[in-house]
Amino acid sequence: MAVDSDVTAKKKVSQTQWIIIAMVVGIAAGYLLPAAEHPDFVAFAKSVSSIFLRMIKSLIVPLLFSTLVVGIAGHGDDMKKVGRLAFRSILYFEIVTTLALFIGLGAVNLIKPGEGVSLTGASTTTATEMAATKITFAGVLEHSIPQSFFDAAAKNEVLQVVFFSILFGVGLARVQGRPKQAMLEFCESLAEVMFKFVGIVMAFAPFGIGAAIAVTIGTSGLAVLKSLVILVLTLYGSLAVLVLFVFLPVALIARVPIKAFWAYVKEPWLIAFSTASSEAALPLAMQNLEKFGIPKRIIAFVLPTGYSFNLDGSTLYLAIASVFAAQAGGIHMTFGQQLLMMLTLMLTSKGVAAVPRASLVILSGALAMFGLPLEAVAVILGVDAIMDMGRTSINLMGNCLATAVMARWEGEFPETPGVPVNAA
Repeated sequence: MAVDSDVTAKKKVSQTQWIIIAMVVGIAAGYLLPAAEHPDFVAFAKSVSSIFLRMIKSLIVPLLFSTLVVGIAGHGDDMKKVGRLAFRSILYFEIVTTLALFIGLGAVNLIKPGEGVSLTGASTTTATEMAATKITFAGVLEHSIPQSFFDAAAKNEVLQVVFFSILFGVGLARVQGRPKQAMLEFCESLAEVMFKFVGIVMAFAPFGIGAAIAVTIGTSGLAVLKSLVILVLTLYGSLAVLVLFVFLPVALIARVPIKAFWAYVKEPWLIAFSTASSEAALPLAMQNLEKFGIPKRIIAFVLPTGYSFNLDGSTLYLAIASVFAAQAGGIHMTFGQQLLMMLTLMLTSKGVAAVPRASLVILSGALAMFGLPLEAVAVILGVDAIMDMGRTSINLMGNCLATAVMARWEGEFPETPGVPVNAA
């Protein structure tokens, strides 16, 4: 019985709690074993952190390819039947996602949470070389087209993989019969495996995070923690701005009764916040929106599609985290370069399901493409568990709101909450 009790106690420690424990241990280790006095320890911790980063990078291509193809080709038939709904949904998704990106971009440039952070490996020489690299729109456009998918995959060229995956998904959507079904089943299976792969990699996260924090503290001292706290506050403040100045006006314009809407959405929102996975809240969200009175055909299309194309919280986070990495690496990016990076993030974030820490895969790809220090991912990971809860719950809220807005736009919104509209 005592053994069973011990096992139960161990199971109660969630991954988020392990990450917090690892962060505390890493802070203590870095403080007690500074690089100047214990270079061997810091070198070992850096190797552990590097292993974790390599594991994350190995996820990028198969996860992007499988989720994008399923997201596009998997809804091909639905889009033909409800073309108007598809067009309106995607238009709405792009507008709100763009606003979220600009809110994040404005906040990170105003507050500058990355200034003063010293990243191991991001030397002054490297930073100068990165800053000297000219990134132009024409260059990004040309570089987005792969000469070979396998070459792009081997080099983790994210935009090239996205371009190929989109064309592949569109081509697959036009195929009929067994070939389409077989390829879709393969991509769905690959996506499912990669989500499990993410889970395995994230099981190593406490070690990678603890090591990264130890290296950061051991090299730069405790002063770096101030920037990480500012980073978290910047994200949550930006999410609050998104809700108050984008979600709320949209709800008022669409005449969505806010109090009644929240009564049906708050429970799945809480699940998304506590588990840091909006997928965990999807079944209950669909059920509650149907109880709210929104037609099942709208819920069945808009909500799952939103999970691929309308991750408002995650895109806002990506805007903040990517510029934070540049600031931490001492790299000055012009506003034009930041806009190009935002465009990249808008493309690469599509199709990635809302699993815990999936945004880190996208962030890693964007940093690699724009020559920004990947070490920033390891630093951000120390507080990512806290940020993940906020951005994931906003993803869920944004998709529920999008479903309600589309129901209103289609003329099928319940005038009395809880009473379904009788479709003609």
